[in-house]
Amino acid sequence: MNTLVIERQARAQRVKVTDEELIVELEDGRTISVPLSWFPRLVHGTPEERAHWRLIGEGEGIHWPELDEDIEVSHLLAGIPSQESQQSLQKWLERRRRKQADEAEGTLAYR
Repeated sequence: MNTLVIERQARAQRVKVTDEELIVELEDGRTISVPLSWFPRLVHGTPEERAHWRLIGEGEGIHWPELDEDIEVSHLLAGIPSQESQQSLQKWLERRRRKQADEAEGTLAYR
């Protein structure tokens, strides 16, 4: 006997990031809420950077361009937090600090 298996990938349609949570509304009506602490780049982002996201892969993932963060909906459903190493995160934070310092210097130079 053959069994037909239809796999439907969960797809996001809306995203909200608070100071405490990442909240994702799915096309099928479910809402996923996970601690923001699961995703350190989002924790370190400004509210404006957190609010600037786009869906990727027809809603199978979420991308934050300014934070260089991609999160798969399937990982949220499986309870998988960021898999980024501390070394990688520290390098990203250092680049971020340098960029912010350079931008601040550029702003001061125009005054």
